[in-house]
Amino acid sequence: MNAGLQRGDAVEVIANTRLTGMDRLDPFGEEPVDVHLAAGRIIDIAPAGGLPRRGAVFDADGGWLIPGLWDHHVHTVQWALVAQREPLGDVTSAAEAAARMGAAPVLADGRRVGTGFRDALWPDAMTLAVLDATTGDTPTYLINADVHSVWLNSAALHREGHPLDETGVLREEPAFEISRRLNAADPLVGDELVGVALQTAASRGIVGVVDLDMAWNAEAWARRLDAGFDTTRIRFGIYPPQLERALAEGLASGGALDARGLVRVGPLKVITDGSLGTRTAACSHAYPGDPHNHGLLTVAPDVLVELMVRATGGGLQCAVHAIGDVANSHALDAFASTGATGTIEHAQLVAHADIPRFGRLGVGASVQPEHAIDDRDLTDTIWATQTGIPYALRSLATAGANLLFGSDAPVAPLDPWAAMAAAVFRTRDGRPPWRPSEGVDAATALAASTEGGSLSGSALSPGVVADLVVIDRDPLSVSEKELRATAARATMIEGRLTHLS
Repeated sequence: MNAGLQRGDAVEVIANTRLTGMDRLDPFGEEPVDVHLAAGRIIDIAPAGGLPRRGAVFDADGGWLIPGLWDHHVHTVQWALVAQREPLGDVTSAAEAAARMGAAPVLADGRRVGTGFRDALWPDAMTLAVLDATTGDTPTYLINADVHSVWLNSAALHREGHPLDETGVLREEPAFEISRRLNAADPLVGDELVGVALQTAASRGIVGVVDLDMAWNAEAWARRLDAGFDTTRIRFGIYPPQLERALAEGLASGGALDARGLVRVGPLKVITDGSLGTRTAACSHAYPGDPHNHGLLTVAPDVLVELMVRATGGGLQCAVHAIGDVANSHALDAFASTGATGTIEHAQLVAHADIPRFGRLGVGASVQPEHAIDDRDLTDTIWATQTGIPYALRSLATAGANLLFGSDAPVAPLDPWAAMAAAVFRTRDGRPPWRPSEGVDAATALAASTEGGSLSGSALSPGVVADLVVIDRDPLSVSEKELRATAARATMIEGRLTHLS
């Protein structure tokens, strides 16, 4: 089937496919249809064989056709570099993590780098002595799954110019700076790995990502375009240290770097608090056993307003990282007072009174459903005394918020089907559903995984851009395990094949 087609070909007819989605207005039901394309758009949908099939035909063989999928929060280089780094997601103690890194391979730049550990429930503490004992003189870096903390040995601290202390742990901005340095060590190697990673994402039905790498992304994406990158639509973020440069260069959200409009300017990204795993998310109640720790506001509310005013005046949308309920309240206040448009990233703990403000203000909730499953035990322990609603997907959707799903890769794997399954079923690995009342229906989850988000729906009709995916099952009528196992037979951007199975 489809033996004559290959990646890069422009498809003109998707034959023998089926449509899905709760917001459909077409008359075809479950009957197979042909979808005709021209100039990068759908021009007609007709009963299978009802119109002449001209040009390149992709035979869907009864597969379901859906809009192309987006991941609305990716740290692209950091995610791609995971392929070179020691995975630590399964370690259960500091001692085990240190031992694993002592045996990890040394990279070409002379470092050992591990990633993905979660220390909040470990029985022992991270100390410099424990890590030095297993890693010796080789600079060694362990990056927390949430990227908000990094554990370094003495050799790494010396190499990065940090003084030694008892722990070797850096948090928040110092940790982000370590990640920036590691990510920028060899840009061409990083570019190659980004290309491979995004090709893998296309095989899962991804046509676009919002790239929030903490770097000057305009230069990086221009370089990748010059090298022939054409796999994925990209919207790249800008961080406060680069804001004035971006405005001086006339970068505004939606502006394209290339003639095809494949890579476009995204939002100003502002990180206003820490994370749950590092116990630095800004919350209204203290963390257990630490009565003075309410987390951190890493950007003061008045500074946030100033940044958002400046960005909005220059044509940039805003993406505000807010995890704790206090941070979310301040972020919503800033959107209300500035008139800025954009999203709150994560929105993991939201006060009851703030839930309806998302819809009223038109602020998108850019959320990562797999985090709820990863963090369920943490939430039930270190956030047990909080009064906000954790991972409030259904509450936000019911209140009129536009949900935009993502992964925060590498914090969670870049897999839209995993995100949808987590959002709908609120479980994984056979565990009972966690807070199932905050799950959403499959149609909402599918729409939230498209470019426009949950309020845009997922129906296809003549005139829409042909960013499309053919999949092997109807995502609205399958189990949790079946949804996670969904396979993309073909992925297209404007009808051009970016993946073909």
